[in-house]
Amino acid sequence: MEYILIIIAFLIIIHLTAKVDKLEGRIKGIQYTLDQVTKQLNLPENPINNELRKLIKEGEEVKAVKKARENLGLSLIEGKEYIDRLK
Repeated sequence: MEYILIIIAFLIIIHLTAKVDKLEGRIKGIQYTLDQVTKQLNLPENPINNELRKLIKEGEEVKAVKKARENLGLSLIEGKEYIDRLK
C-alpha cells in the first residue's frame, strides 16, 4: 500500500512539474511579446534599469539582483534572470 502511495505521489509531482514547465514557457512568450510591443511603441524603459546597470558595471550583481527583487517584486530566480538580461 505504501508503494502505491509513493508511486501516486511521484506521478503527481511529474504532472505538476510538466505543468510548471509549460507555464514558464508561456510566460517567456508573453514577456517576449511585451518586449516587442514596448519597442514598437517606443515606451520608456523602467527607470530602475539605469541603477541596476550601474551596479552591474561596479561588479555588484548580488546587490543588483536584490534591488531588482525589492523594486519589481521578483523571485530570486526571476531577479537573477532580469539582471542577466540587462548585462
